Amino acid sequence: MLTVLVLLPTAVAALLLCLPRRVPRAVFLGGWLAAAAAELALTAVIWAGYRTGGGMQYEQRVRWIPDAGVSYHVGADGLSLPLMALTCVLFLACAGYTWARRETRRVREFAALFLFLQTTCLGLFAALDLILFFLFFDLSIVAMYFVIAGWGHRDAARAALTFFLYTFLGSLALLLGFIGLFLAADPHTFDIVELTRENPLAGRAAYGGLVLLAIGAGLAVKTPTVPFHTWLPPAHTEAPAVGSAILAGVLLKMGTYGFLRIAMPVLPGAWREYAQVFVVVGLVSVLYGALVALAQTDFKRMIAYTSVNHMGYIVLAFGAAAATGAGAEEARRLAVTGAVFQMVSHGLLTGALFLLAGVLYDRCRTYEMAAYSGLAGRAPVFAALTGVAAFASLGLPGFSGFIAEFQIFTGSLGSRPVETSLAVLGILLTAGLFLRALQRMLLGPLRLPDAPGAGRPFPDLRAPERVAVVPLLGLGVLLGIAPRFVLDVIEPASRGAMELLSR
Repeated sequence: MLTVLVLLPTAVAALLLCLPRRVPRAVFLGGWLAAAAAELALTAVIWAGYRTGGGMQYEQRVRWIPDAGVSYHVGADGLSLPLMALTCVLFLACAGYTWARRETRRVREFAALFLFLQTTCLGLFAALDLILFFLFFDLSIVAMYFVIAGWGHRDAARAALTFFLYTFLGSLALLLGFIGLFLAADPHTFDIVELTRENPLAGRAAYGGLVLLAIGAGLAVKTPTVPFHTWLPPAHTEAPAVGSAILAGVLLKMGTYGFLRIAMPVLPGAWREYAQVFVVVGLVSVLYGALVALAQTDFKRMIAYTSVNHMGYIVLAFGAAAATGAGAEEARRLAVTGAVFQMVSHGLLTGALFLLAGVLYDRCRTYEMAAYSGLAGRAPVFAALTGVAAFASLGLPGFSGFIAEFQIFTGSLGSRPVETSLAVLGILLTAGLFLRALQRMLLGPLRLPDAPGAGRPFPDLRAPERVAVVPLLGLGVLLGIAPRFVLDVIEPASRGAMELLSR
């Protein structure tokens, strides 16, 4: 079933590409929407059949390149299943959002590209072989490059090239680390489950440090953490709204998920030894991301920098979990559970924020906050949803972000009190920047940019736009009020990951 979930979008994409371009736009978008809905339904079936605490499930393993120890090995556990569900929710929202927009440029290719991108995201979260993980990792870069370059804004070509070169360089570092693990294993293998069980670099501190350096650098670029984040703002600013939503909501999670799935359990000794490095990198990302976001005048660029801030919390939690001494297993589990919950929460809330930013651009062709004022009177639904997304993103109680950050701070504070206390300042900065943005754009007398066709109205959210955004925010609220059904899946897997880290 997991293979069907992974490959179905690409199969539909291939079918769409077989249709002639003169076929009505609705056929291509309808096919995309139907496939995305089917994917979400499949994920619901998988979730319903998942046995909490049952470890890796829905496993499938097929010989692929046996001489090199490579296989098609996929599976799902409490760390990957919530991210697969997030992926399907976000892609369905993006399909619905595209239906509402006036996008007419190469709709067939656009729909096919996003379907293919969904396969790469789901495949990466299901992968239990390093080469399979690397394959989906690289293919996601290629697909997002074409999304930005083909359907982005004015400087899209440069932003797409920067994104590709940075992240591709990161993937090469990742491949070097994977080869290092392969060579250390006896017998040689790329299988993540076998490598985790074998712990091939135990007692080889120098070798383990080098392999962790390569894997950590590769994943840090994708996350992104400071100083590997510079590709992110231009990529987000120039990408179409749905591209930004997927980039922030799903693709950034590939880095943090890789830390949790590969670096921590396969290299437990090296991870513990260099835990302080990840704590510092996480803290710098939290504060730097928030401060730079505070200085932005472009709404979309501001959201992009808040992603650096939020990803920093996750890296901080991973580092603090490893730095926690024996006898504090509950704190470790709490930090890692909060980090996984943060991945899901950030995907939902930032995805909604980028779609709302896309509405802004769609109406007036600019993201400059100073160009807008008084939108709450002209577009009350847009203003209300933007307000909800902003308050949810800054971690207000009642939203999913609060549950995630509360667990991260509670789990990290005991082992790293100074760094965690400083990281809390990130919430204050985030609150300030979001409140300032809301005040600038939504309140006061009405002011709209002098866009082509000046005097254009600023119509409120259309029904399909609401259908795309409201479920994301609704899930953010649901997870903030009743998080148990997701935590029940994450917590046993977090406990297992921490047991592996303690070896």
